[in-house]
Amino acid sequence: MDNAAIEEMFETLGPVTIKRMFGGKGVYFEGIIFALEVDGEILLKADERTGPTFEAAGSRQWAYDGKGKPVKMPYWSIPEEAYDEPDEMARWVRLAYEAALRAKK
Repeated sequence: MDNAAIEEMFETLGPVTIKRMFGGKGVYFEGIIFALEVDGEILLKADERTGPTFEAAGSRQWAYDGKGKPVKMPYWSIPEEAYDEPDEMARWVRLAYEAALRAKK
């Protein structure tokens, strides 16, 4: 996914910074990472408070292969309905940023 498309996806939050990392991209707002782009897919940060909300919406948690076993990361796919509804996308983006703020503390 190109940077312009990522910036547009998160425009309701404000201007984001995109940095290359680990073969993908990190998406930051006000210096805090809250989303990743991995293999063309955007993943949003979640925590113990918001992870169940992502799961209930049909999102899947991102995991990578760590020495033969999957390592789950605190990033989730964006629920499908958010792609067609800007207000829904804004809601999920805000949840991700709030989770990132809690993780920072």
